[in-house]
Amino acid sequence: MAKRVPEGPAPEPAVQKLRLRYAKRGRLRFTSTRDFQRALERAVRRAGVPMAYSAGFHPHPKISYAGAAPTGAASEAEYVELSVTERVAPERLRAALDAALPDGLDILEVVEAEAGALAERLQASLWQLELRGMPEHELVAAVTAFLAQERVEVTRMMKRGPRTFDVREAVVSLGASPSKDRACAILTMVVRHTTPAVRPDDVLTALREVAGLVPPSPPLVTRLAQGPLETATARVADPLAADRDGDGAAAGDAPTREPGTA
Repeated sequence: MAKRVPEGPAPEPAVQKLRLRYAKRGRLRFTSTRDFQRALERAVRRAGVPMAYSAGFHPHPKISYAGAAPTGAASEAEYVELSVTERVAPERLRAALDAALPDGLDILEVVEAEAGALAERLQASLWQLELRGMPEHELVAAVTAFLAQERVEVTRMMKRGPRTFDVREAVVSLGASPSKDRACAILTMVVRHTTPAVRPDDVLTALREVAGLVPPSPPLVTRLAQGPLETATARVADPLAADRDGDGAAAGDAPTREPGTA
């Protein structure tokens, strides 16, 4: 039997890859990764972005997602890559997509991708948890008890059933402080990206295990950054810095098209 071949012209090749940083804010923090994927695919159509498509019987836009925050967590540092068939100006693309997305899903920056895989740069995340009604001294005591441990295991339900794993090894730094208005205690953590991923709620579970810490209300969780881990300083660096330094070397020599124009 002859192999089926998709009908129609072959998809146009991609000539440019762009990396986007976006935020999930307010009520939109409850959007899932799939919700955002659908919203972004609608936005690129509205904005007239010349997307590259995959080959085959069911072509789909070449969009790659990396390191998505869990549903319910706000974030200032989510990343996605787009491939396009015509060169576009990054700032114009940012403005066009931001206008096409709902408020709360905000495109913060677009850069032209340089060499190297973005996913390999996303080594750790900086998280902030606002704990309303939590006395600061209790949080400080729990953090101290956690950091004194060599290993703290928690169990989480996965798709294939419960799995037990060590949280302590993934936590690079952990600190407690009052908020500026002293209305809540703030838990700040830098967490390595591991398999399975250690999430902020896993760290809270670990704090309950070692110190009996139970927040009086669900925390407001925000990812402030994700990127390369600077181990000497326990700092999360900017994953797009290398792309900005490259400055899209050949971009200035090629014509660009504004999204939404013919």
